[in-house]
Amino acid sequence: QVQLVESGGGLVHTGGSLRLSCAPSGRTFSRPAMGWFRQAPGKEREFVAAISWSGGTTYYADSVKGRFTISRNNAKNTVSLQMNSLKPEDTAVYYCAAADYGSSWYRQNSADFGSWGQGTQVTVSS
Repeated sequence: QVQLVESGGGLVHTGGSLRLSCAPSGRTFSRPAMGWFRQAPGKEREFVAAISWSGGTTYYADSVKGRFTISRNNAKNTVSLQMNSLKPEDTAVYYCAAADYGSSWYRQNSADFGSWGQGTQVTVSS
């Protein structure tokens, strides 16, 4: 497994923006895909976005399409999630995750991601 460290969470007003970043701790990673998931209080963890190793394929949850953008920089071993037009319902702990080798990560299922960060809190006030 690889250790992932998220940063960039915080408190914003409705309509604001935040940029989350994810980087491995101590190891270079070359997983087939990286993803972002989120979990709000009392709710199950849900898929937000994922990006292939090359960056050429991306997936988004319907709830964030057009507002969030996932990107990666393999030279710097970072993955980012740009979040614009934030809404109160985006409030959650956001987790970065690395897909397992040989997994069907494109199914957008957390079970296909074996390495996780500790999470970063995003709060959107109305």
